[in-house]
Amino acid sequence: MSVSTRKSSLLIDDYLDLLNLATRLGDQKWQKEIIRKLEYLQAQLQPE
Repeated sequence: MSVSTRKSSLLIDDYLDLLNLATRLGDQKWQKEIIRKLEYLQAQLQPE
């Protein structure tokens, strides 16, 4: 696994943890923000 892939994986894990917290808190606005960020990260990781 390359360094950039490892960093991206850790970043995604952090965002998923935040999404879990936002869900438990019932904060839908925060959930949507996190999901948008995860979608952006996913798009950046996909090969062209």
